[in-house]
Amino acid sequence: MKRVLTALLAIFVLGLAIVLYAFKEERPPLRSGDVIFQTSMSPQCHAVRLATHSQFSHCGMIWKKGDKDYVLEAVQPVKVTPLNEWISHGEGKKYVVRRLKNADNILTPTVLQKMEAEGKKMLGKSYDGYFEWSDDRIYCSELVWKIYKRAAGIEVGKLQQIRDFDLSSEAVKQIIRERYGDKLPENETVISPQSIYESSLFVTVMSKYGKK
Repeated sequence: MKRVLTALLAIFVLGLAIVLYAFKEERPPLRSGDVIFQTSMSPQCHAVRLATHSQFSHCGMIWKKGDKDYVLEAVQPVKVTPLNEWISHGEGKKYVVRRLKNADNILTPTVLQKMEAEGKKMLGKSYDGYFEWSDDRIYCSELVWKIYKRAAGIEVGKLQQIRDFDLSSEAVKQIIRERYGDKLPENETVISPQSIYESSLFVTVMSKYGKK
């Protein structure tokens, strides 16, 4: 009987190890500089998705500290959030990770240090709900775009103006009325999560939305 129990215990431990290994391997290794996207659930994020014709309304930048994964994100305020916590804030815990195609050549240790330094300059800044192109306040895709531009000299996504978006839906109009009244700055430079997601400079390395 003792041998049987020992054998059963060994089988259980082996099975548990296999399950844990499979769970661990379900997420490929992430790198500092990867960009992660999700669908947030606030009224503003719903309006952003409508205006940009996108399922994504929030993004951030992966930053590794040792073997831990974090997300540098512009919320209120700009901060560094543990990856699993960040994922839990998205609708259905779904997310997509995009990586620079030639990251090995471009994101050298020196460039990554510059990116980290640029990110630290933004920490603690208030979230920019008016989507202005200054550094006084910062919104999510602006944070990612400016770090890549200033530290790596790369424009990860096409800059647009507010007037380029679809402002026709009632949800979008409501946000506009609340934020701007009748003084919408149509010529303001903006960058959307969708524009960064669509950048040809990136490749998808992980998606919980299905195949991308």
